[in-house]
Amino acid sequence: MSSDPWGRVDETGTVYVRTADGEKVVGSWQAGSPDEALAYFERKYEGLVVEIGLLEKRVRTTDLSSKDAMAAIDHLREQVDAHHAVGDLDALRARLDKLVELVDKRREERKAQRARQSEEARQAKEALVVEAEELAQSDQWRAAGERLRALVDTWKGLPRLDRKSDDELWHRFSHARSAFSKRRKQHFAQLDAQREDARRVKEQLVAEAEALSGSTDWGPTAARYRDLMAQWKAAGRAQREHEEELWNRFRSAQDVFFAARSSVFAERDAEQAENLKLKEELAGEAEKLLPITDLKAARAAFRAINERWEAIGHVPRDARPKVEGRMHTVERAIQEAEEAEWRRTNPEARARAEGLTGQLQAAVDKLKGQIEQARAQGNTAKAEKLERELEGRQALLDQALKGLQEFGG
Repeated sequence: MSSDPWGRVDETGTVYVRTADGEKVVGSWQAGSPDEALAYFERKYEGLVVEIGLLEKRVRTTDLSSKDAMAAIDHLREQVDAHHAVGDLDALRARLDKLVELVDKRREERKAQRARQSEEARQAKEALVVEAEELAQSDQWRAAGERLRALVDTWKGLPRLDRKSDDELWHRFSHARSAFSKRRKQHFAQLDAQREDARRVKEQLVAEAEALSGSTDWGPTAARYRDLMAQWKAAGRAQREHEEELWNRFRSAQDVFFAARSSVFAERDAEQAENLKLKEELAGEAEKLLPITDLKAARAAFRAINERWEAIGHVPRDARPKVEGRMHTVERAIQEAEEAEWRRTNPEARARAEGLTGQLQAAVDKLKGQIEQARAQGNTAKAEKLERELEGRQALLDQALKGLQEFGG
């Protein structure tokens, strides 16, 4: 008979293992010595030790599922409970029991982790839904559209929730996207309609602009082109494929007209500049008549100068007041000389002036006599009143005498 601390072999070849519940039959060994029998079953025990050790490592260090771990534990437990090995089987059972506890703990941890992940996914999806619903009201069509597409990609990368929750959130998310797409479609349909209206308006403006391009009615046509430009800006933009072509035609028509007008105006400006030079020479010639010493000769010379002046065309508008003012100054001097001459040679006017002077002189002399008489009588108030009246009559007399002098009197 042979034995070790955990087993023995009796004389019949039966092998036993010692456990807390007493000895258990391991098997029968007839092929060799008892020591060989114990060694064989001890190797089976070592094999179980190795398998349990490997399973413990897998449970601790890998993502082995709880189901697979429990299946492996049950398989090993069956082998331990079958008592086909010699060794500390109770210790193996204790290790398997602890391994069950570890698997249960890992299961709970994973369950809690899945719950956290599910809650995080729910919050993330709810945040996506809220943002999508806000974007659904946006008028930033390009930016909002790109952001909604990014939200879809983010949604696809999140874990699924329970079917009811996931379906409800997806329904809101999808509805927001649909609402945005509908609004965007309506917006661009309206925009297309507006651009079509703008195209029709601008085609009419182009037709009128092209019809006016050959006009030589410079002022009214230029004003009309300004009106057309204002209408062009107010019409809004047409479709991109039409806008540039219509604008090029519109601008070309304007360019034809304004180029022709500029050419004509350039010729006119050159002519007016030459006219100004000639009129400045005539104004200088007229100014040499001043001061007037021989009225008849000055009048004839000025008339000849003015005839040459009238034969010359327009001058630049900004230069006109100055050069015409020089001629008007000479003309006024001649007119004043004529008036003075008329007064000197008009006998009726001289007689009227002499008569008025005589009347005023008589009135002044009469007032002086009345003042002397009032003072002699001691009537100071009357004298002062008459003196004030005398002052007025004396001023009129002085003025009349001055006018009479103009007649050479």
